[in-house]
Amino acid sequence: MKRMILTGILGLATGFSCLMAQQPPAPPAKAAQKGPAPKSPAEGQALNDLFTAANSQNNDGIIKAAEDLITKFADTDFKEVALMLESQAYKQKGDTVKAQIYGERVLEINPKSFQTTLMLGEILAMTTRENDLDKEEKLSKADKYLNGTIEILKTAPKPNPQIPDQQWEDAKKQLTAEAHNDLGLVAMDRKKYDVAITEFKMAVDGDPQATFSVRLASAYQLAGKNQEALEICDKLLADPQLHPQIKAVAQNVKALASKK
Repeated sequence: MKRMILTGILGLATGFSCLMAQQPPAPPAKAAQKGPAPKSPAEGQALNDLFTAANSQNNDGIIKAAEDLITKFADTDFKEVALMLESQAYKQKGDTVKAQIYGERVLEINPKSFQTTLMLGEILAMTTRENDLDKEEKLSKADKYLNGTIEILKTAPKPNPQIPDQQWEDAKKQLTAEAHNDLGLVAMDRKKYDVAITEFKMAVDGDPQATFSVRLASAYQLAGKNQEALEICDKLLADPQLHPQIKAVAQNVKALASKK
């Protein structure tokens, strides 16, 4: 779903870049346009390079093209988009440190970039370890990012006016579910299993995917609510198409819940 929203942003931006790549910049008196736009054919080509790399999911290409754009065109209207794509490319490469660095740069431009707050919250929720000396600091930042994401999404305008209203509402619902899922992971890190249950339930209500459900089952089991855990596991394991990794987790949770 996050990929769909990015596609909407890129589709709008690509339209500008293709237009500008085909014609010279207008005289100053006619140059005023609504919304972001490249200021020259060269910038338009740089944008096309970035969006081509993004559409092909070429992470190294995204990083190079983003750096080229913001270095050569410091006043570009698309700096936020370039930095956001670059941060997500680093995340896909497994470099969460650089993903966070570039994500913070996005938020300096636009504190309401819900894609970025969600990404940063997810990174912290997934990478914080039990013995980290700054564990609580990281989890508190994750809380802030994720709760912020939920609040931003309540009133967030469509990133592309061409997205149908219902599709945008569905997207916001699923992104909110992702934020609740990550808040559930934060609660699990803190061993606050009742809080985790609440968050995972909200995630499942918003997007009933197996990943969220098996985490809910795990939270129930750790909270000593074994019957609830078993019911979820049995439902998941009845699906012959269940992903092998989720199946293994569900089987493990079921075994633990069955012991008591």
